[in-house]
Amino acid sequence: MDLLIDSFRSAFLLMLSLDHELLVIVGCSLKVSGMATLLAALAGLPCGFVLSFASFPGKRLVITCLNTLLALPTVVIGLVVYAFISRRGILGALNLLYTQTAMVIGQVILIVPVIAVMTIAAIDRIDRRYRLTALTLGANRYQMAWMIFKEARFGVIAAVIAAFGRVIAEIGISMMLGGNARGFTRTMTTAMALEYDKGEFVLAVALGIVLMGFAFAVNMLFHLFQGRTGSDAL
Repeated sequence: MDLLIDSFRSAFLLMLSLDHELLVIVGCSLKVSGMATLLAALAGLPCGFVLSFASFPGKRLVITCLNTLLALPTVVIGLVVYAFISRRGILGALNLLYTQTAMVIGQVILIVPVIAVMTIAAIDRIDRRYRLTALTLGANRYQMAWMIFKEARFGVIAAVIAAFGRVIAEIGISMMLGGNARGFTRTMTTAMALEYDKGEFVLAVALGIVLMGFAFAVNMLFHLFQGRTGSDAL
């Protein structure tokens, strides 16, 4: 018990002093996770919209595959990407392994299905009479899609927020593809694992507090926009 109390006390002092190593680690996490979320949104949102509006053979299979990918372990993604970007891999000449770029690639693969599936769910919540009304009033498919997007905007934003919360707390991809290099690819989760292995709890606890703070903020935003979505549906 004394160890826990002392660790928390020292961790708060470390945070208040704006420790350089702590800031570098947090900055790396935010940079990598933020870039991954942006790129995943650019891919996942259009994918979700296409799957919501288009009708084609195999559509149910594609959606089933996306739902299955939601449960894909991060270590599996890390292993697959590692096979492609390692020196013996197809993309080995690009020297991507153990870089922030490699971490971003893995995290994008992790959360594209999250954004796509939640976008589909957000659009499906919109009453289909909106679509029929827009088409009846002379709107083309693009105008109708834009109108639906405006109605589902809070659900779409919630999807992006949920994806960011997913990647900032993951560890498998960051560890396998980033290598946990100090000052370069060390994120909050990988640093916590390293400090725990070393028996140094102060930095690990400080990072845990920061990570929980981000998780709380992300969940608050998520529920805020989810609530907005529910209000709009009513």
